Amino acid sequence: MAVAQENARPEGRSSSPFWTIARRDSLAGFLFIAPQLIGIVVFVLIPLGLVFWYSLHEWNVLANTFTYTGAQNYRMLMEDENLLEVLGATAIFSAGLVIFNLSLALLLAVLLNQKLAGIAVFRTLFFSPVVVSLVAWTIVWGFLLQKNGGINGMLLTFGIEGPNWLREETTAMISVIVVQVFKNVGLNMILFLAALQGVPKELYEAARIDGAPAFKQFRRITLPLISPTILLTSIITIVGSLQVFAQIAVLTQGGPGLSTTVLVYYLYQQAFQFHFFGYGSTLSILLFAIVAILTFAQWQMRKRIVFYES
Repeated sequence: MAVAQENARPEGRSSSPFWTIARRDSLAGFLFIAPQLIGIVVFVLIPLGLVFWYSLHEWNVLANTFTYTGAQNYRMLMEDENLLEVLGATAIFSAGLVIFNLSLALLLAVLLNQKLAGIAVFRTLFFSPVVVSLVAWTIVWGFLLQKNGGINGMLLTFGIEGPNWLREETTAMISVIVVQVFKNVGLNMILFLAALQGVPKELYEAARIDGAPAFKQFRRITLPLISPTILLTSIITIVGSLQVFAQIAVLTQGGPGLSTTVLVYYLYQQAFQFHFFGYGSTLSILLFAIVAILTFAQWQMRKRIVFYES
């Protein structure tokens, strides 16, 4: 009788355990992503909030003052006479870098996708600049692009007198773009190469049987099937082009004039050279907005330009 009473359960009380299989799976999933979530909160969301807070103040580190100014820094942003030229230089640099980087990377990937003897050596050579120290790479190119540097020395052997590449407005931006393209083209090349090797060979065979020329095969088969990789590399390259700093600081220091002063370098000048930390934070907000808008626009375009196999 006592046993029966102990086993009896009151009506209306649930007998299911709290830690069900679904809840244990959910907890395990949250534990796995917890380090990443903590990292995003600590190193992304909190700094973004602080930057916005700083943009509403004038912070003078030398005088140890931190004064609330409201929207004054944003009014300065709208009235900055140099900002339009800086944004123009940023646009030229980003457009040149994206066009040349992606085009060259795709061309190299197509060439290196051939089954030829020793092709692995060329793949390694083209990828090796990616793993080289950025500052070391930039310093070496700085010496090569000087008036009496290696590039002009090579041109002089053909009777051509080269310009002072980094000190003339017409060549400074081109030089910086070329240095950056050669530095990172290997990464996009590897991504394109992996995408090309995933294209089914049967499609090319069917196209050849139908008499389609090589260029038509590339346009109708290759490009649509590697379009997800093209989207990925374009987003990575555009975002990276808007964050370039070391190359500008080492090669041109933003000169001559403001011809190579991109937004990141201008932000650095305002905050850490002129000690306008409030205005520098405002420029950071502008940079974040530009990156977010461009990334969102590319992501929306995927519905029209990206082909996904069903």
